[in-house]
Amino acid sequence: MVEKKYQALLDDRIFFGGAADAVEAVTNEKIDVVIDLRVKEPENVTYNRVHAPIADEAEQVEASILYAVDKVVSAYRDGKKVFFHCGGGGGRAGTVAIGTLIELGQASTIEEAEQKAKAIREKVNVREPMRKALQNIYDK
Repeated sequence: MVEKKYQALLDDRIFFGGAADAVEAVTNEKIDVVIDLRVKEPENVTYNRVHAPIADEAEQVEASILYAVDKVVSAYRDGKKVFFHCGGGGGRAGTVAIGTLIELGQASTIEEAEQKAKAIREKVNVREPMRKALQNIYDK
């Protein structure tokens, strides 16, 4: 059996990985919606996709993270299977994985959520601007 290049974040209903994994995830997991976190406008696809880019500009990072996490959590709560991705499946996807775990009560701190996300997908690597935005959102 070939190992999947994407991982299940929660309940075999929320999955995450890289952009190249989207078609495979949609096919294998019968994904209802794909959340694309990349900044650049994505290519045309044949599956249901929502473009929710995590911004590079400091003043827009928090709002873009909140928007993307809300899209994932809302789809999950609506009973849909979700796959979210950035380019490689580590930075932006890792950031959204952390926010999703906190929002769904699977972790109570950023550190706990990050440990869980890294245990699931080793590539998770949250860059400093995104970490700071997560702290502003969740460290209250």
